[in-house]
Amino acid sequence: MEEILIISNYYPPEKGAAANRIEQLALKLKQNKYNVSVVCPLANYPKGELFPEYKGKFSVTEVLQEITVKRLWIYPSNSKNFIVRVFSILSFSLSLFFFLMFKKTPKKIIVQSPPLLLSFISVFTLSFKSKKIILNVSDLWPLAAIELGVIKINSISHKFLCFLERFIYKKATLILGQSDEIIAHVRSIYPAKNCYLYRNFPDHKTAEFGLTTTLDEPIKIFYAGLLGVAQGVFELCKQINLESLPVELHLFGDGAEKKQLEDYLQNHSKKKIFFHGMMERKQLLNELKTFDIALVPLKTRIYGSVPSKIFEYGSLGFPVLYFGGGEGEDIVRENKLGWIAPVGDYVSLNNEIKVIAELRKEDLKSIKNDVFQKAEKSFNLDNQIAELLSKNVF
Repeated sequence: MEEILIISNYYPPEKGAAANRIEQLALKLKQNKYNVSVVCPLANYPKGELFPEYKGKFSVTEVLQEITVKRLWIYPSNSKNFIVRVFSILSFSLSLFFFLMFKKTPKKIIVQSPPLLLSFISVFTLSFKSKKIILNVSDLWPLAAIELGVIKINSISHKFLCFLERFIYKKATLILGQSDEIIAHVRSIYPAKNCYLYRNFPDHKTAEFGLTTTLDEPIKIFYAGLLGVAQGVFELCKQINLESLPVELHLFGDGAEKKQLEDYLQNHSKKKIFFHGMMERKQLLNELKTFDIALVPLKTRIYGSVPSKIFEYGSLGFPVLYFGGGEGEDIVRENKLGWIAPVGDYVSLNNEIKVIAELRKEDLKSIKNDVFQKAEKSFNLDNQIAELLSKNVF
């Protein structure tokens, strides 16, 4: 059985799209007869503190669903302070550096990027060992950092991150890009680089439509995920207008904006917005069965980014109210997955919600079934993995 190692900054029991994405990749490779192992930090995301079972430990090796997971030391933090965040990433990067230098590793290694510093340390170390480096790029940094206003263009930090970016693209054997924009960006720097599209498709292991449409309740829109700067959920809650409509917004998740959000909703109870906190994945999916529409927002259009929630909730049958721009907007439109409002345009967002409010529940039930059927054909993880295996990517 051929061995392959995955290096990632996130892995379950951590929550969120990044951890789910890497777990799905590991499990699918396992199903295709690979002996898969994962190296990641001690679990700490999204709260920025070690999970109770990992506190007081320097490293942990465990087996989860037949995947060997090696967790290394990290100084955890979700601080908004840039220096603190960098120190946190650097702490795991150093642990990883010594692990890769002195531990035996397989010939094939998948490196997740971003974080850029982590992927740089990985690629730099592995490039001396004649490994097949498969770089899995899910977001474009430092470009995303510029668009989010985290760093300034042509600043010292920007130039340093550009150096890291170019290095990992150059040294990687091949690159998996989660969007066509990512692949176009990589090839604008290295035109001859072998690149393959790898969408973040889910694997819900269900072939039957499982949602319930309740006829005697308001239309329930939900957001489930990270409450961070990039998503802009707090600002959205201030701008959205549901008071006169038979529509509710329900929020699930955790992150940097959680406290602001809770304080705001406590003082604006008439907004018809309900916050439920973080739930375990199975509990969340069970809770959402009676909901109607998935909200997928971004604070600003981020080149290269395609929110995985489009595929995640489309595969369950949820139509999408998309508010993020970019390639994700094209995917929603071309596959007829729901409604689109231009990113940052809250007037258009509220207008789309008014359109949704006029739907009958019977109409919504039909829309859900159509989305489920479309996603089942177009967002198939098994087919995607099989195609990449046929091209000898892994």
